[in-house]
Amino acid sequence: MTLLQVKDLRVEFSTSAGTVKAVDGASFDVRPGETVALLGESGSGKSVTAQAVLGIVPKPAGKVTGGTISYDGRDLLAPGTAGSLRGREIAMVFQDPLSSLNPVFRVGAQIGEMFRKHRGASRKQARAEALDLMRRVGIPAAEKRLDDYPHQFSGGMRQRVMIAMALALSPKLLIADEPTTALDVTVQAQIMQLLARLQAEEGMSLVLITHDLGVVADVADRVVMMYAGRVVETGPIREVYDHSAHPYTAGLMASVPVIDGPRQRLTPIQGSPPDLLALPSGCSFRPRCQYADHQCTEQEPVLTGRSHQSACHHPLNQGVLHV
Repeated sequence: MTLLQVKDLRVEFSTSAGTVKAVDGASFDVRPGETVALLGESGSGKSVTAQAVLGIVPKPAGKVTGGTISYDGRDLLAPGTAGSLRGREIAMVFQDPLSSLNPVFRVGAQIGEMFRKHRGASRKQARAEALDLMRRVGIPAAEKRLDDYPHQFSGGMRQRVMIAMALALSPKLLIADEPTTALDVTVQAQIMQLLARLQAEEGMSLVLITHDLGVVADVADRVVMMYAGRVVETGPIREVYDHSAHPYTAGLMASVPVIDGPRQRLTPIQGSPPDLLALPSGCSFRPRCQYADHQCTEQEPVLTGRSHQSACHHPLNQGVLHV
């Protein structure tokens, strides 16, 4: 059974310099209770994909130009559908909690507003619900902090507030866009543990968007690796991490330090992501790939394999793709 299905999604932005293909044929699915990690460098299309799911692609510059998005059998691209489900069944934790929270309203009131708007709760009821949520997400002395303003919270505590707001209406799907950005390593681990615990308690599906491979290593079930708006590799997290098939995935893995392994020099991926205004012909990763040949120039690779798929003409672990 599939809760969310994204198929051949295409999102474009009109700019003065031309048309940017931010998402260029991305496909993946999310099952009930599953954690899926959308990985890739900045500019790979991860956040825009999430915006398309929620129906909040910035307009008029941005628009979905192709593909389908289905949530629990409903077409999220149909007018009004995504908006009717946003918050109640699909919620999102944004990257920067300080800019997402209103600086002139108290935190308790902002959380409680979810209950007043969607469930008709009184101020007293909304305040009690907000207090309960603040306790659930681990905010110390929550009853004393209900009337504090966002600037009075640390970065990690503000992120907990955002998670509380996202969980207010018990959504079936939570999308967390770079939830640990700008947090120190210890707080990152705490936020990821919190998300994993809340997911287990709520039985919800979780989509984690990040460029940090280490952040999701212990919590994700499957990985969707994106590059230049396309999915280049996907599969169970251990399969992808231990037997990377696409040179891009393997390059990212080689650039991550291993604390408990032998000392070795990190190997960065040469070059930079392509200009989305002028994508190269064939494989978009070709200019940075040491295995590229004429076939990579002439033909765009497609995802092949079963549970572990890769979009590469020369996969590094070809036998693994048929698992």
